[in-house]
Amino acid sequence: MILFYIIKLCYKDKEYRDLLLTAAFILVLGMVVYHYIEGWTWLDAFYFSFITLTTIGFGDFAPQTDIGKIFTIIYTMVGISIILAFINTFYQHYNKQKRRRK
Repeated sequence: MILFYIIKLCYKDKEYRDLLLTAAFILVLGMVVYHYIEGWTWLDAFYFSFITLTTIGFGDFAPQTDIGKIFTIIYTMVGISIILAFINTFYQHYNKQKRRRK
């Protein structure tokens, strides 16, 4: 229950909301690029984008084209930074609410 409350509070914060929208944009960007450059299905392209940005990296997909590999290098550096900022902001809101409840 507290998780939904914190998500609601975070969404009211402009910085968090901007990071959420940016993270969503980065995921969609990756999905579109991999769909067209690598020829993957929309689901496979989204899956690879998500697995890459969350640093899980199962290794079941990998770009085969040179442009896909170059994009992945840039996409990973930028995307992981944005995802980490998003998680950090969420964590700060969570800790703030946790301290208030004590």
